[in-house]
Amino acid sequence: MLDPELLERITARRAELDELEEQLVKQLAEVRAERDELAVAERVLERMTAQLAEERSSARPMPGQVAGRAVMLIPHREPGVEEDALPWDYQRIIAAVRQATGPVMAREVGEVVGVDISVKAKLEPLRSKLVKLVDRGWLRKLPDGRFTTRL
Repeated sequence: MLDPELLERITARRAELDELEEQLVKQLAEVRAERDELAVAERVLERMTAQLAEERSSARPMPGQVAGRAVMLIPHREPGVEEDALPWDYQRIIAAVRQATGPVMAREVGEVVGVDISVKAKLEPLRSKLVKLVDRGWLRKLPDGRFTTRL
C-alpha cells in the first residue's frame, strides 16, 4: 500500500512544478516577443540611419543656375554641416578671417586671398561673399563693418 502522505507530497510538488512551468512558458513567450520587437527596432534604426546619411549627403551645396551660369549655393551653418560643405573660395575666406588677430575689414581679407584690393569693383564681390557667410551663420559682422568668426 502507498503512503498517503507521500502521495500528497508528490501531488503538491507536481502542482508546484506545473505552476512553475506555466510561469516559465509565459516568461519565455514574453522574452521571444521582446526579441522580435528588438529585431524590428534594429531594422527601423538601420533604415533611418541610411535615410539620414542620404539626406546629409544631399545637403551638400548643389550647383544652381543664375543667368545661365552654374553657381554654388551656400548652406546655412547647422550642426553636422562642416566648412568643407562650402565652396573652396568661401573656405579660403573663412580661413583668412580666422587667421587674423582680430576682426578684419573686407580689404584685409582680400589681401590674404589674393584679390586686387586697389580696384573697388574687384573688392565688392568679396564683400558680398563675406556678407553671404554672415547671413548663413558662418561669420559675424560687427557694427563697424568688420568681420570675425562666430563665437
